[in-house]
Amino acid sequence: MTGPDDSWLIYQGTGEPHAGIRRLPPPPPWRTFGGRGPDYSQPPRGSEVHEGARRFGNPQSYRTPAETVEIINAALLLRRPLLVTGAPGTGKSTLAYAIAYELRLGRVLYWSVNSRSTLARALYEYDALGRAQDANLPPPAGPQEVGPPDAGPPENPASDIGGYIRLGPVGTALLPGPMPRVLLIDGLDKGDLDLPGDLLPLMEDGAFMIPELARVASRLPSVEVMTDDPGGHAVLRGGLVRCREFPIVVITSNGDRDFPPDFVRRCVRLEIARPDRARLSSIVAAHLGTDAAAGAEDVVQRFLERGEHGDVAVDQLLNAIYLTSHGIRETQQRARLVDLLLRDARDGRP
Repeated sequence: MTGPDDSWLIYQGTGEPHAGIRRLPPPPPWRTFGGRGPDYSQPPRGSEVHEGARRFGNPQSYRTPAETVEIINAALLLRRPLLVTGAPGTGKSTLAYAIAYELRLGRVLYWSVNSRSTLARALYEYDALGRAQDANLPPPAGPQEVGPPDAGPPENPASDIGGYIRLGPVGTALLPGPMPRVLLIDGLDKGDLDLPGDLLPLMEDGAFMIPELARVASRLPSVEVMTDDPGGHAVLRGGLVRCREFPIVVITSNGDRDFPPDFVRRCVRLEIARPDRARLSSIVAAHLGTDAAAGAEDVVQRFLERGEHGDVAVDQLLNAIYLTSHGIRETQQRARLVDLLLRDARDGRP
């Protein structure tokens, strides 16, 4: 009897970086976008290492459950967003960093959603006020260099419209690069009720237009703009941003409210359950080492008891183990600190 076939898995959940993304098969015909243009200046490979280690500890100790690995790969192959739901602190956003680290896809593009978030700002921002102010600056004092007779008037810095446009994390994710970027949309249920509906056309088309550039396309067919990456730039043609490879989109939700059915059906859904004792031990070992995990069984047990009737997160557990493993040996003091750090998040009392 043969075991399950895992040859189709691109993301393997082992915490070991590899070049498996190059084996990604072509997308379904209905998820082909065909973005063209020069490749933008992606951040160098390896920029995901520090952030990944900060998020999930020792990468070699981080293991993704087998069922979760299969669902992630379904989203990769179908080029669909991964909608991850679960209680706070169960590692939903960590998945995005684990994927970027293992598949060597560079820095995760991060959009933290709140009640004031709009999709427009996540796509791009245009500093119209700054451009207007620069246009009204007086000429610099002192002698000016004189060019040849046919050189025309000196360049006005305000005419460089690209210097006043910066793509947001979502806009940067849709640039036509050679490899997909990882985009984390964190806490979508905290946003405006209309935000999932606003995302639908973008998820289907993989493209958006920047009107400020479209209006000047006859005079400036190609414009270099800033991206969400530190020091990053990209050349846009006609104001259009269209992806070549659909980004790996991880959307997280604490389940505070339901999303519209037409939004949900366009995603691959993943529900993350609260970790059991074995999973908690592996998380502690990844962040704090095997010795800390072995010496904190009582703290893990207290966390599990609290989790049955309250709202406690894994980061609270890590805080408690880190603090009590640094010289605090007195039993009552240790227990008091553990109870303090593992308080129900719904208890707003100081």
